[in-house]
Amino acid sequence: MQNKEMLTLVIFSGDLDKLLAAFIIATGAAASGMQVNMFFTFWGLKLLQRADAGTKGLNWMQKLFSLFVKPGSERRPISKLNMFGMGAAMMKKIMKKSKMPTLGEMILTAKSLNVKLTACSTSMNILGISRESLIPEVEHVAGVASFLADSQQSHTTLFI
Repeated sequence: MQNKEMLTLVIFSGDLDKLLAAFIIATGAAASGMQVNMFFTFWGLKLLQRADAGTKGLNWMQKLFSLFVKPGSERRPISKLNMFGMGAAMMKKIMKKSKMPTLGEMILTAKSLNVKLTACSTSMNILGISRESLIPEVEHVAGVASFLADSQQSHTTLFI
């Protein structure tokens, strides 16, 4: 039996444009038959946190991070020309007009294509993100050893 080609993506950025690129690559690879692993760490991890996740139990520094870096797929800034959110709003309007799926829809598509979404346990501890505050599409919480094992088996590893 031949092994499937594997792609591993490290999602470090929480910027809308970079997250869109990551999910376009991931779903394209999965649709073409590749096994895809997405490892979310630091600011990219905020995408996997439920939008209604509170700040209960966090220390003041974690609460400050939570205040400035919002969770969920709806309130993601873009990396260039965000202009206090106007850039992201314009990008979303263009995407809608072009009939491109939203980031939330891309997450669901990725899961339907069996893309493995892994939340970095170390980043979760640093940012004060609990397992219970993650979206249900996240099945795995793991550390760097898990990422390294996936990366070693992958034909390609990308850092976004």
